[in-house]
Amino acid sequence: MRVVQLGKQVTTGDSALTILNNVSFDVAKGEAVAVVGASGSGKSTLLGLLAGLDTPTSGSVHIAGEDLFALDEDGRAALRARLVGFVFQSFNLLPAMTALENVMLPLELAGESGAAATAKALLERVGLGGRLTHYPKQLSGGEQQRVAIARAFATRPALLLADEPTGNLDEATGAAIIDLMFELNRERGTTLILVTHDMELSRRCGRALRLAAGELQS
Repeated sequence: MRVVQLGKQVTTGDSALTILNNVSFDVAKGEAVAVVGASGSGKSTLLGLLAGLDTPTSGSVHIAGEDLFALDEDGRAALRARLVGFVFQSFNLLPAMTALENVMLPLELAGESGAAATAKALLERVGLGGRLTHYPKQLSGGEQQRVAIARAFATRPALLLADEPTGNLDEATGAAIIDLMFELNRERGTTLILVTHDMELSRRCGRALRLAAGELQS
């Protein structure tokens, strides 16, 4: 991944607020990188831009050689479906779908055959082989995040974006979830960009990018 002079401004009333300013960095294939900084430093905004869920005021993001913002909204969605996995603090599971159906969804959207078998194997890998037919409300927070991780890895993404993945979990559960995420990341050679306020977690990554007031600190 290559990020070049990325900037984001929003207009409030008569003034423009700079959220990100001239952010540039490269992430090598298979690398694990933490994005750290105080609340309001622009971490989540940066992650949204890296995913193409938001558009920048300036700059570019290149994933697997493709310029994300040279694509239209449909093109960005197609690239996300093909190359990017997400793990969110709030799990973001669909409540009307079982654990198995939640993990099958990105595979079905990608038109892959054998979605049920792939999803079942992934849920077994994350320790939820006995919870396939349970709905999110029937699962603990840690179990929901395991489903979310299985879903994120289902399409074998080149890039995994994680936004405070342990933020809603107790310390012991969070540690187990992070162990699992790093294990799967190593097994599959995925590039990981992880937003966190947890310095111990950031040290488990190969390096950390520090944001302060929307700027990358050297």
